[in-house]
Amino acid sequence: MGRPGSISTHPLEQGSKVVPTPDEGELLVKVNVCGVCRTDLHLAEGDLPPRHSRIVPGHEAVGIVVESGTGRFEAGDRVGIAWLGGTCGACSYCQRGAENLCSKPIFTGWDRDGGFAEMMTVREDFAYAIPPHFSDEEAAPLLCSGIIGYRALKRAALPPGGRLGIYGFGGSAHLTAQIAIHSGASVFVMTRSGKAQVLARSLGAEYVGGAFDAPPVKLDSAILFAPVGELVPVAMRALDRGGTLAVAGIHLSDIPSISYADELFYEKQVRSVTANTRADGTELLALAADMPLIPTTTAYPFAAADQALDDLANDRITGAAVLRIP
Repeated sequence: MGRPGSISTHPLEQGSKVVPTPDEGELLVKVNVCGVCRTDLHLAEGDLPPRHSRIVPGHEAVGIVVESGTGRFEAGDRVGIAWLGGTCGACSYCQRGAENLCSKPIFTGWDRDGGFAEMMTVREDFAYAIPPHFSDEEAAPLLCSGIIGYRALKRAALPPGGRLGIYGFGGSAHLTAQIAIHSGASVFVMTRSGKAQVLARSLGAEYVGGAFDAPPVKLDSAILFAPVGELVPVAMRALDRGGTLAVAGIHLSDIPSISYADELFYEKQVRSVTANTRADGTELLALAADMPLIPTTTAYPFAAADQALDDLANDRITGAAVLRIP
């Protein structure tokens, strides 16, 4: 990636790098498909300052192990590579099982080169076995959109058979909605995209409206996927007493002031969602295969990564975008 800037300026640069040499305990992976996530867009545009110059984005990679000296995976195995690429294992957060809050984390496509490339490395203990049910293209969005949506659903504390509001309906939301409906919940979707509204209805949403519309009933829980801080008080007003809002994005525009009486009282609460644990990833992939979860994807050629991010920024993608790596 070159200098961050508006996606309309095409901040990604296609070039060549030396094939990485895996360190001890790492795999060398030939990437087949990599999902295109909104986090990649935030990185390209500078909302997330790059940690290294010419970093390769991408953290929803599916590929084949080329080199392994570790034992858990062998050459020829198919693996998935997700956002969380490493933790220290020693800080208080890691020690208590909250590795998503690690004080010295490593993130794929931010701290180390990611999956918008033909070859990449990954720590073996942070790679995932991909259920055979899924094609590479179907599996890629599960590795961030699916995992983060699953964690956000847990953070939203949705009661059994409850009413879940979803704000924004892109790659993560359309997977989370299926999981919630599969669990017996009623789902209410608020999004500005007409195509996303059609997809939400086709997946079984009980109600579909505009991003700032009030659902017809009070919600037990809600998840904000759109990176729009103005929607926080909107979602809080839609919650029933004791309801919980989970904010799922890594970046959010500023939140306006909240009315205590109208939007927070009656023990409502708002929670952020930070990365994921490996347990989240393992649980999500097992659940996805059991359901089975059906990702809606739009595929782009490798050279069209800029176009994929531009389409993502302008709501021209229904479901999730993926890159096919040559």
